[in-house]
Amino acid sequence: MEIVFTDTALERLEKKMQGNAGYLKLKHDTEGCGCVVSGVAALVLVDQTEDNDTKIETNGPDLFMEYNTAVFFAEKMTIDAPAGNHFSLKSPGETLNPSMKYYDRTEQNTGM
Repeated sequence: MEIVFTDTALERLEKKMQGNAGYLKLKHDTEGCGCVVSGVAALVLVDQTEDNDTKIETNGPDLFMEYNTAVFFAEKMTIDAPAGNHFSLKSPGETLNPSMKYYDRTEQNTGM
């Protein structure tokens, strides 16, 4: 799997991360969706990776994904930052999420 970040997406991501340490993950987020197949893609900053995470090749920061969710994504994708405060995730054949959110779930941000 390969993901290309546009320059605009890299700039927005840098602002959102605010220099916080952690691991960036592309998640198939199913919270509130009711069914695993109804999930949506999200970028999530976490304190550590998990055993089932795999590294995705990118032109930007290290990006990880739970290997068992790869079926919900395309082999080649682009992350862009359209107008607004979100990201978009596209493959050559479709837009996977035109309004992809970013979450900081690190201990330093959640105060745990």
